[in-house]
Amino acid sequence: MVRVKVTEGLLEGEVVQNEYGGSFCSFKGIPYAQPPIGNLRFKAPEPPKPWDGVREAKKFGSKSYQHDLFTKTGIVGSEDSLYLNVYTPDVKPEKPLPVMFWIHGGGFICGSGEDDFYGPEFLVRHGVVVVTINYRLEVLGFLCLNSEEVPGNAGLKDQVQAMRWVNKNIANFGGDPNNVTIFGESAGGASVSYHLISPMTKGLFKRAIPQSGSVFCPWAQAYEPRDRALALARQLGCYSEDNKVLYEFFKKQPLETLVSTYVPILLSEKAKPGTDIYFSVVEEKKFGNNERFFDGDFTSVHEDVEIMIGYTADEGLIGLGPADDLPKKLEIARDFPEFFVPKALAFQLPVEKQLELGKKIRKYYFNDQVDLTGAWEPLIKFYGGEMFVAGIVRFANVCAKRNKVYLYKFTCKTERNVIGHVVGATPITGNKPMTSHADDILYLFNSKLMPVKVDINSDTFKLMDKVITLWTNFAKYGNPTPDGSDGPRWIQYSLEDKDYLEIGNEFVAGAAPDAEELKFWENITEEYARKLY
Repeated sequence: MVRVKVTEGLLEGEVVQNEYGGSFCSFKGIPYAQPPIGNLRFKAPEPPKPWDGVREAKKFGSKSYQHDLFTKTGIVGSEDSLYLNVYTPDVKPEKPLPVMFWIHGGGFICGSGEDDFYGPEFLVRHGVVVVTINYRLEVLGFLCLNSEEVPGNAGLKDQVQAMRWVNKNIANFGGDPNNVTIFGESAGGASVSYHLISPMTKGLFKRAIPQSGSVFCPWAQAYEPRDRALALARQLGCYSEDNKVLYEFFKKQPLETLVSTYVPILLSEKAKPGTDIYFSVVEEKKFGNNERFFDGDFTSVHEDVEIMIGYTADEGLIGLGPADDLPKKLEIARDFPEFFVPKALAFQLPVEKQLELGKKIRKYYFNDQVDLTGAWEPLIKFYGGEMFVAGIVRFANVCAKRNKVYLYKFTCKTERNVIGHVVGATPITGNKPMTSHADDILYLFNSKLMPVKVDINSDTFKLMDKVITLWTNFAKYGNPTPDGSDGPRWIQYSLEDKDYLEIGNEFVAGAAPDAEELKFWENITEEYARKLY
């Protein structure tokens, strides 16, 4: 048993023996905000209320209400879900410890801060405090009416409130509030990149690691969010377009009618069910004294924040999906060039321009093939470039204009690369080793859900420890390979030299990764986008 005093009262956690060496103190299910229920649904979070006596912190708080796509467990969670977890090597260290604040992925649709995926055992061994959080998801976290009642981005404001709570309380867990690194993967990585430009987060963290996601990834921006909300309302039986009527209607809806609702607003979306993220981050309009999380400025990166950013070698593998889906996807790709047009451009371009652009992209990735039967490798490459890599490197370029940036490409291949199996793609890819989107997570976290145990004396664990050392060195020093580190020096990224580190089974320093493909997407943006961010 271990107790810690926080702003709201006394917490009782527990001391956990770490199967990978040593022990740590665990505090689970700490409320960082009031439950966002009733009149607080869709609103920015309110600070938590104090409690009397001792609050037990030995069980996770409820997940955000969701249909869990990864565990296939159906609907789980609750609307009362704004909880975080703190794992610390020592509540009273000689010197305050660096803090690593994790934001989970899941497409803004599913996920949580629990140890089913994000166990802290590997990271705390390296002398850092680890914080994991829940935040509101899907409609509950990202519905937007462009109105004062529902301005949008509630889920990201939850993340900000969690950061504010950590800033105020983490010293009591042995953490240094002046040395917080926020990091996250996929939607978590995109969230981290938004925090780098949000006026609400200035001064709340010192360093940031967006993994496999950025503000420029097409799924990380909502397009025509009010039209999406109106489509949802109509589907649920409300045909008003009055904001106050809509707000009262949505506020009174039972949870099960709001979550996992299929609401396409483009014909191309209707042709691709299950592959789009409908509720995401919006540019907020100004209403009175309301704090806006994102005002539309993609370029005002917080100064004096160090950034480590990157992507995996085969990001697009996650888009391949089950083997049974591949023939249909390739048939659509063959017959309808618009399939290849990024969503941001689909909302801007007339049909003839979409056809022109789609053919150009198809030609680049499929090299003039007419019969696309079985052409899964070019499809993976396209998904990776369009959904992830182009947007990630574009954001790195924006940041590098005034911030210290380290760019990586993650290529590790061991038994911990499990995502291809999880999404059902291995019958297609066969024995070809690949590093999918999200495969990096198991190199940082101890997943209780994935049956992938690792022997502390194995080569895999040694590789993981080297990867974790990069992440924790960055959190400690702002440099992943400080003086005295083993292996190649990771040189800071610049617009001129484009230095990066390939993080594979061996670490290799290089320059300008995937240069030809990135130049292709850069040219597409310059030629076809009306608004250059």
